Amino acid sequence: MPTSPPLHITGQGTAVRPGHSTLQIHNRIEYDLLWKSFESKGARGKARAVFQDARATFYARNGTKMTATAPQAIVDETTNSLTMLNAVHATTTSGMALDCNRLVYDHATQTLHGTGNVVITDPNGFRATGSSFDSDISLSHMRMQ
Repeated sequence: MPTSPPLHITGQGTAVRPGHSTLQIHNRIEYDLLWKSFESKGARGKARAVFQDARATFYARNGTKMTATAPQAIVDETTNSLTMLNAVHATTTSGMALDCNRLVYDHATQTLHGTGNVVITDPNGFRATGSSFDSDISLSHMRMQ
């Protein structure tokens, strides 16, 4: 059975015109990713791309969205995930704010998992802290530890 050859791809955006990647399934966008630069390695369907200065907007099925920024993001086709690393900051359309060291979006379950110095603040100022959490994109159905 033939296999796809490994590829090495790089891309560069600018502050005025960042690079843009989208994950769209059928007619629904799951996330939009803006980035300053990227490097991708691997065969089709098994590639791993590392993005610098990333901003991801996640879209939930119910219409809510979350926008997250991080110095680095990794799209891994093998694990079917988008991971944001190092000083992740995110906000939802309802005004929830999230800070953590690592944020993982699982495409298969359309859920988030965050670890490291997790702080979640609601629009009324209530603040929760922990070492990890699991949640939906709107941060309305969450479990924190």
